[in-house]
Amino acid sequence: MADWIEVGDKAPDFTLATHDGTKLKLSNLKGAPVVLYFYPKDDTPGCTKEACGFRDAKAKLAKLKAVVLGVSPDGPASHEAFRAKHKLAFTLLCDPDHTVAEKYGAWREKNMYGKKSMGIARSTFVIDANGRVAKVFKAVRPDIHAEQVLAALAEA
Repeated sequence: MADWIEVGDKAPDFTLATHDGTKLKLSNLKGAPVVLYFYPKDDTPGCTKEACGFRDAKAKLAKLKAVVLGVSPDGPASHEAFRAKHKLAFTLLCDPDHTVAEKYGAWREKNMYGKKSMGIARSTFVIDANGRVAKVFKAVRPDIHAEQVLAALAEA
């Protein structure tokens, strides 16, 4: 289990499949701030609330020229259905073997009702236009997270 990527670190580059089956390489987005958020599973209550928060903040995010990328272990078909059902206009990335989550430290041991297992820790990394991590959210509250991210982007 990797340590968290921290503020000031160079964001680890990666290439992942998107919801539509194309590939996205993080370093190709240099020049714009990136909101890279890790979430456990499509269409679950907390993940839906978080994604819809980013959806509803679309205009404010666009003013800041921010690119939102959601990452979970789900595949393209699941991501596409999630996007369509909730009218999400940002890219969802497939990390089925959690390689990227591990690079960022978002693949962690979780304890649910005394049962320990490995999984995605809901977390967000705001990456500046130069590819450096500007803000890390390690404990995310889905209902207020989009506003927290907007505040961090405004400061960056």
